[in-house]
Amino acid sequence: MILAQSLTIDAVLVNNCIQFTTWGFSSLLLAEIVRDAYHALCHQVTWLAKWHNKHHAVYRRDLTLTSQKAYVDSQLYHDIVESGILVTILTIIALLAHQWGLWLGVAYAVTFLYGASLRYFQGTIDTDYNHLPGPLDTIPSVLWVNRTYHWRHHFDDVNAYYSGVFPLVDKILGTGLSLKGKTVALTGASGALGQALAAELLKHNAKVVALTSNPEKIAIQERVKIVKWELGNETQLKESLNKVDILIINHGINVYGDRTSAAIQNSYQVNTFSALELIDVFSATVTGPQDKATKEIWVNTSEAEVSPALSPLYELSKRALGDIVTLKRLDQTCVIRKLILGPFKSQLNPYGVMSAKQVAQGILFFAKRDFRNIIVTVNPLTYLLFPLKEFSTWLYYRIFSKGVKSK
Repeated sequence: MILAQSLTIDAVLVNNCIQFTTWGFSSLLLAEIVRDAYHALCHQVTWLAKWHNKHHAVYRRDLTLTSQKAYVDSQLYHDIVESGILVTILTIIALLAHQWGLWLGVAYAVTFLYGASLRYFQGTIDTDYNHLPGPLDTIPSVLWVNRTYHWRHHFDDVNAYYSGVFPLVDKILGTGLSLKGKTVALTGASGALGQALAAELLKHNAKVVALTSNPEKIAIQERVKIVKWELGNETQLKESLNKVDILIINHGINVYGDRTSAAIQNSYQVNTFSALELIDVFSATVTGPQDKATKEIWVNTSEAEVSPALSPLYELSKRALGDIVTLKRLDQTCVIRKLILGPFKSQLNPYGVMSAKQVAQGILFFAKRDFRNIIVTVNPLTYLLFPLKEFSTWLYYRIFSKGVKSK
């Protein structure tokens, strides 16, 4: 009887602990969501923006302070206001929900309010990690907000990159990558997907550099610069790529069932080696103190990385490209996104299920939510198989390959 009562008490205690922990962690996540949502509102509501802009006025491009007075003033008009609102909202939620674990979020918010108040009344400078001055040594993180990620909010686009710790709100709002004002170069620009991507990029206020061997197939229009380029002359594009923010490698060839020596050489030269050469040429332009924050490479490796394309050489050459891209990602020279695309109608595949426009829209939808592996396909297996393949390949390369020190 006593043993049964003891077990009952222990079970209740364990259940209460689990419940408190669950609500506690949920409250911390909720605190960050509320804080990021408020941050987003600060850029949409005029009277909030007036206060929030004092925070933006504090920092130069290298994140050094413009003045101590500006920093202290920002504590009053931004940090204290933000944390005060956060404490109020979380307190109301905790009172209404009657869950003790939610008070952990309130305590978390109080630490922000206390720190901001201390900095304001004492006039001290105590910069948090995301605002530490100096060059940006790492690429923007995909799992949490690091200095490089947050720098983009200040100096790339103030109407994007709102998240403070976890990029959840940016993924929901589609503000994890801003294309506004970006110069985007893409190969295969005269093809179906190339033209569709160019059209969608223009809608997002980007400037397009169309790299093509068929300039006559591209309509002349505003914010589109056409650069003639021939396979094998990748290094000659370095000057054109110096001022490019995003390079989309999209050209390719499909020899279908051909397995001759010429077909093998042609497939690997176009689908693999040319793309890798362009990656190296573009990577060499990542030299400035903020280039790691703004420069990106998107590589169309295709669904052929994990699924049959009924074209052995297309599959082999694209898989080789995909594997080497995974290897190069380890060096973190800049953000490299993979485009894992299913069959769409084009010159390479006249029997595609999707339209090039649908694929282009899907690519930008996920890119703006900072997906590093962008899967656009009608094949549900790809969404399962590719992450497994990519993770296992990444892990193998990380263990058995030597790294290159980032610049």
